[in-house]
Amino acid sequence: MASSDDPPASNPEALMKSRLGEFYHSTALTVSETRLLLGIVLEKRRATSKTGQVNETPTLTKTQDYLDLFSRYKESKTVQNIDALFTPLEGTFTNIERSQLGSLCPDSAEEAKYLIPSIANKISDADLQDLLDAMLKARMDSS
Repeated sequence: MASSDDPPASNPEALMKSRLGEFYHSTALTVSETRLLLGIVLEKRRATSKTGQVNETPTLTKTQDYLDLFSRYKESKTVQNIDALFTPLEGTFTNIERSQLGSLCPDSAEEAKYLIPSIANKISDADLQDLLDAMLKARMDSS
């Protein structure tokens, strides 16, 4: 049974805010951005380490494996290009929605709106499809 504090299911934005709580306004990264960032941090740690090694725990190794497997964009330039696609849409999506679109890479506007209900009324299907097509093109160009 839903409590009186639960947002109505008909308001996906409110639902997302309630589920994320204090993290709603935090910066969210795509899986690809996280992979690149972790790689940079590990490189710097190796460079500053006396042995050139980093303590690679099983958790770190599993995290890297996960990011390598699910990262849609492997090259730094491609990740930057994807981020640039969102620049003209500044203010249309929350940071979390941008991150979800960049990580999930839906094929169609319909799929995107199904997976991320809070974007349903923020952008037209045609404009969203143009964005998704540009993301796919960037991914294919980097392959």
